[in-house]
Amino acid sequence: MDALTLLPPLLALGLAVWTRNVFIALGAANWASETLIAKGHIFIGLLDSIDRAANVFQSAGNTRILLFCLIIGALMAYMHQSGGVAALVNRFIRSGLAATRRRASLLTAALGSALFMETNISLLSTGILGRGLFERLKMSRERLAYLIDSTSAPISILVLINGWGAYLYSLILPYEDLGDPIAILIATIPLNFYALLTIAGVYLTAFTDRTFGPMKEVEARQLAAPISAAPPDQPFDTDSQGIDTDIDVGIDGIIPSKARYMALPLGLMILTTLAFMFWTGYQKTGLVSVQTMMSGSGSQSILWAVVLASALAFILLRVDRVFKTQKLIDIGFKGMGELLPAVAVIFLSLALAASLRELGTGEFIASLASGFPEPAILPMLIFIAAGLTSFATGTSWGTYGILVPIAMPLALGADIPPALMLASVMGGGVFGDHCSPISDTSIIASFASGSDHISHIRTQLPYALIAGGLASLLYLIMGFLMI
Repeated sequence: MDALTLLPPLLALGLAVWTRNVFIALGAANWASETLIAKGHIFIGLLDSIDRAANVFQSAGNTRILLFCLIIGALMAYMHQSGGVAALVNRFIRSGLAATRRRASLLTAALGSALFMETNISLLSTGILGRGLFERLKMSRERLAYLIDSTSAPISILVLINGWGAYLYSLILPYEDLGDPIAILIATIPLNFYALLTIAGVYLTAFTDRTFGPMKEVEARQLAAPISAAPPDQPFDTDSQGIDTDIDVGIDGIIPSKARYMALPLGLMILTTLAFMFWTGYQKTGLVSVQTMMSGSGSQSILWAVVLASALAFILLRVDRVFKTQKLIDIGFKGMGELLPAVAVIFLSLALAASLRELGTGEFIASLASGFPEPAILPMLIFIAAGLTSFATGTSWGTYGILVPIAMPLALGADIPPALMLASVMGGGVFGDHCSPISDTSIIASFASGSDHISHIRTQLPYALIAGGLASLLYLIMGFLMI
């Protein structure tokens, strides 16, 4: 039965690649998982998979995630239809900050890196802004999805002054014999090889404007598309492109209007997310410190922030008489409707993750790593186990909950530096997330950038596998050096 727990995630992967339909893949995997839980009763498994999906809403955090993914659709529609996105893109290009493909990529990566407090705010903010920039400069949305996906979680897992740090702190706090939890977390930063290599790869890609593998093919098709734009490393407003810099160029036929229609709601969303994280953290801890924001609720904060930002966009466009009230309502609902497929994917992924937890998929994968007698190879094995667990379940946080309680006793019993073992779990969780078609963060990266989800996973996979392979080798080397 233990080995059979791998069947549902493998089925999801196979169907996603074969059919290129993530709905079928997730639905079938849910059914298979529940059938295994029901001891092979197919019809009972089908009924239980429906109940499992309904139970997603029993979690307030899950419900908030689904709600904000819908409401962000309205916000994006307001900013786009008003011409605010096009206007802000023009500002960036004319200012020189994003006048070339290289600069636009570096600006996107830098913004994603700066918003380390909350992965969703990083993905959404950089994705919304990057869409217009990348379209104008003839870069693919798959590249945008890669840049934002590969900066949000890796940066968050390195900086740790956020919910990621608070969660990991709570997981290692019970192991008093290992030492100060804060000191252990800080010591993981130079040992988190996958995160460091991934971020290096992002900035190398942005700086050189070079891609490889499936990403190169997608980029070639984008360059061949009949849209006026700048070539690599050449300003958009050069005479060779035949573009008059005194004339605004729209996006998707939308004429640029005022940059504040995007800048103000987006800025409010970022600032209020940080403020609400501090507030919810203070309510929980009663402290005013770095730990306050780390303890805040990311799902509450982002939902409140998105609602306020959408309200501000609505008010701005109504006061300025850009649209009438009914038209704004119609635009908002249309924007939400465009994100319904993405929300459905997240919904099915959450249901599958819950089913796999009950099935014991993560525990089985983790047990495979703990059965090896040589202590020096344990960091590498734990990294691989974390990657496989995250890949199979679609969640790095769930992976941490499964593997940290295994990795810390292993570190204590085998006299392995706890920071090395913890870093291998942390990096492995993000590695699996980047490779998994059912990862919630990768799904959000896809819809924030406007990329086809399977295409995003396919084009990002070579980058993740190279970083993951190098990280595995480094953990093997460090295992022999530090033990």
